[in-house]
Formats: sequence, structure tokens, C-alpha cells
Amino acid sequence: MGVSMATAKVWVERWERQQRRYAVDREERFTVIADIVEHVTAGRDGPLLLDMGSGPGSLAVRLAGRLPGAEIVAVDMDPLLLELGRTHHADAARYVEAVIGDDGWCDALELDRPLDAAVSTTALHYLPEPTLLGTYRHLAALLRPGGVLVNGDHFPQDGPACSALTAHVGRRRAERAGDHGCEDWQSWWAAAARDPELADLFAERERRQRTRGGGDGAAGPLSAAGHAELLRQAGFRHVAPVWQVGDSQVLVALKD
Repeated sequence: MGVSMATAKVWVERWERQQRRYAVDREERFTVIADIVEHVTAGRDGPLLLDMGSGPGSLAVRLAGRLPGAEIVAVDMDPLLLELGRTHHADAARYVEAVIGDDGWCDALELDRPLDAAVSTTALHYLPEPTLLGTYRHLAALLRPGGVLVNGDHFPQDGPACSALTAHVGRRRAERAGDHGCEDWQSWWAAAARDPELADLFAERERRQRTRGGGDGAAGPLSAAGHAELLRQAGFRHVAPVWQVGDSQVLVALKD
């Protein structure tokens, strides 16, 4: 079910443009995450990094560029996106298919030492709170002392009034950036589904989705404060937001 390098290049580049439609400050958020990981791993040879919900390797390839000696494990549940990343960004990471939060997902990573950093962007918001708490607890166990968990996402504020304001700031920022000529999420997937070279991967993707079923689903996006509380419950005593534009934030948790 592999794809050619040329096909992977086309769809990964279109993915990048599509994602910028929803997060015009996406590149800066990636840079901030890399800044944090670089700082925490300074002086360490071959740091081990985990990219959760990696998709086609967007964050992994940027981390590999900033930390060329790092070992990066990229995990996602989507076989199509993983294959695109495995082909187009082959040297950036080791790609693993697993459903974050499911039983045995940590074992699937096949880590041989503690993590120096675990990172994620716009991927953990779909997890229900009990699953998210369990995931944070697993990550606390996987990280070395002094290791860091970095989560970049769109976080609503506590309370509808402030959430509306931060969302409004984000929308106006996107309007000024003028990236709305890019295709959206639905049109990217619809177009990719028409590519004959991706047909087998789409069939496998649909089979996996049927096997997983609907799941219990998240009740709704959790605020940054809500994530911080779960992180503290999971054993991270030092939790703080380090960057924000509108409702887009980077939240950092350090392990003692």
C-alpha cells in the first residue's frame, strides 16, 4: 500500500497549505515548540522525541531540522497520513500506527529509553477527559526527569465570553493573513480520495475506522486551564502556557 515519492510530495504539500487555512500562525507555533524542545534537550546527545498525532510528519520534519541528532517517533492512527509522511519525510522520524489513549498504545511505540520530550499539535483535543488524563499519566511515566510535554492547539477559554473573544481575534488574524484561497479540510480529503494511487490506503483507513467504531467521543474542546488541571493530576507540577495568538496556544508541562 505504499505510494510513490512524487504522489506523497503532492499530497503533503497540499496538506501543508490546507492546514494554514485554519492556523495562519501555525509556523510560529511549530517554531515555539521547537524552541522549547531545543532548550530542554540542550547538551544531550541523540534526544528521544515523541510526536503525537503526527499526521504526515509536519512537526516531526521541523523538529528534525532543528535537532538533526534527535531520534523522533511519530505516532498517528491514520494509515494514509502516516504513509504519506513515511514516504515524503522518510528521514525525519520512525512512523508508528497506534490510537493514542487505547490499551497498549505506548507498547506500540517500542521505546528503548525514556523520552526527552513529547509534543503534539491540534491532535489531543478529540480525546475524552478520562482518556486524556490516562494519556498524560502514561506520558509522565515515559518522560525522563526534566523532560517536557508540549501541546499546541486551539484552546477555548473558561467561560463563553472570553472564548468568543479569543476565537474572534483568531478569525480576524486569519482574515488579515488572507489564506482563504487554500482548499479546506473536506476538499483535501475529497480530492485525495479520487487519486487512484491512494485507493488502497483509503480502503484500509475506512476499514480501521469501522473497526474502531464511533468511540465515546470528547464532550467538547477542553480549555487550557482544563488541560493544565489534568496534567497536574497526572503528576506534572510545573504547567504553563508559553505562547498565544487568539485561541491558539502552546501549553508546556515539565516533569520533575
